Order: sequence, then structure tokens, then C-alpha cells
Amino acid sequence: MISAQGYADAVRPVLDRLIERGSETVGRAADLIATSLRAGGVLQAFGAGHSEVFAAELVARAGGLVPTNRISLHDLVLHGDAARQVLADPKLERDPAVAHQLYAIAAPQPQDVFVVASQSGINGSVVELALLATGRGHPLIAVTSVEHTGRVSPRHPSGRRLVDLADVVLDNGAPYGDALLPLEGGGAVCAVSSVTSALLAQLLTAEVVRRFHQAGEVPPIYLSANVPGGDEHNLALESRYAGRLRRTA
Repeated sequence: MISAQGYADAVRPVLDRLIERGSETVGRAADLIATSLRAGGVLQAFGAGHSEVFAAELVARAGGLVPTNRISLHDLVLHGDAARQVLADPKLERDPAVAHQLYAIAAPQPQDVFVVASQSGINGSVVELALLATGRGHPLIAVTSVEHTGRVSPRHPSGRRLVDLADVVLDNGAPYGDALLPLEGGGAVCAVSSVTSALLAQLLTAEVVRRFHQAGEVPPIYLSANVPGGDEHNLALESRYAGRLRRTA
């Protein structure tokens, strides 16, 4: 029977496996991020579709890292010159050309590190942004479903997937098709990639902070804007990265 308890029971082992099997790759990804941030870099996070959840979990979050910038398809309208109607296209994330606009809007510096999330890892904007980042020397961390991406054909003209380009691949543990609970007659319900991606984002944050502490440095961490002194604390840290961190409602 499909139920909340059934989903909870199905999610727990997925999370346990992610923690048990992902410690080495999370550590390698944290090394790349910490090295970038300690050199004055910014973490550039991108996810299209529901993978935006991962980028949102990393960027401008209470208890999270300050030098983070979220790259979004909405940037085409908010920070570029595209008409808002472009966002109504459900296949926008499949267009490789938009990655060039997104990269230009983000205007990353050489020491910045990229984290790109995609359940399937095959769509044009995702793969093209990964190609742009690696082609310009940025370290690249991929967050994807290894099971899903291995069972589908790339949509990028190069024939490559996100996993083919990344320095480190973080497996989000989601199954092919993302949903966990099978339905009679076929199909499944209740996706899991948003849950596992949020966990991965916090595991990464914890390991990056640990590396700052090991180096005897104070990590640049947000306070909640809803506690006394939070705004002042956060603005002081953000000022170190003036013009490099986009913060929109």
C-alpha cells in the first residue's frame, strides 16, 4: 500500500547507503571546495528542474557557506536580456546554448569551483555548463543518480553526460526514474532525489567547515537573518565578495 509510512521506510535505507558509500567522494568534493574558498573563490552551484533544490540548499542558507552563488535558468530573465516567456518552455534545460548565457551572467573568477546537479545528467544546459566550466579550468563536482544516468542516452550533441566531465561525482542514490514506491500496473510515486541532494549539500558543508577548522581558519558562515545581529554579520561577510554573489528573493 502506498502511504507516508511506506515512503519513510523506503527512504531510510537510501539515506543510510548514501552516507555509508559516499564518505570518500564527499571528502574529495569538500577538498575541492575548501581549496577554492580559501583562495578567495566562490562556489558556483547550478541545477535545472527539481535539481534546483540542491543549489538552493547550498546557497545563502542559514548555517551555510557565504561565498556561494546560485546559477538558475531564471537568471536569463532576472540578470540577462531574455523575455520572461522563455521560462515557460519546459524543454529550456535541454538547450545547450543557454549555458553560455548563464556562464556569462555568473562571470566566475578562475579560482571558483562549480557544483552541478542533475538527476539524469544528460540535458543540454547541464552538460554544456559542465563543458564550459572544465574548459576554463574550474574544478567540477557533479551530483547525479549514477543508476539513472547510466540507463539513458545523452541529449547533448557531444554524446557526453555530466558524469563524464566531473572531477568528483556524488551519487544522489536515487533510482532510475527517481520515484521510490512502485505502482500496480507500472510506474512509481514519491521521488527521493530532492531529499538525498539536501543531505549531500549539508554533508558537503560540514566537511568544508571541518577543513577550515583543520587549517586554523574561521569559515565564512551565515547566521539566520531572523536572529539578532544576523543581518549585520551576513552583510559584513558578503561584502568581501562584492558583485560576485547574487541574492534575489
